[in-house]
Amino acid sequence: MKNYNIQDSLYYTKEHEWVKVEGSQATVGVSDYAQDLLTDVVFVELPAVGKEVKQFGAACVVESVKSVSDVYSPLSGKITEANKNLEASPELINNDPYLGGWIYKMENINAAETANLMDSAKYKEYIAGLDH
Repeated sequence: MKNYNIQDSLYYTKEHEWVKVEGSQATVGVSDYAQDLLTDVVFVELPAVGKEVKQFGAACVVESVKSVSDVYSPLSGKITEANKNLEASPELINNDPYLGGWIYKMENINAAETANLMDSAKYKEYIAGLDH
């Protein structure tokens, strides 16, 4: 198995999104494993600011040379910011999925929903069990 960059301070979903929770706010993106599966990201359909999303509901779309994939929200909340840098440089998701390649930020999150997510150790176990 490849040595994927799995950040310890984040929560992960089975669909390979990550979320960084900071109080009642959160930042969302796709994991290093997900960007590897996607291959070269060529377009990101960013979510609208103000959009309310539910946990595990579709929030936006990422298109790669291989496929078009929904990005599901790890938590419920309201989208406050979309990463406009991805419009001109969608490859940021491939090059830097946790910093430059974040997709959107949210507020009014339900932090209790993190109980439905995986920490980094559980996520590493999860992807180790997947056929790549």
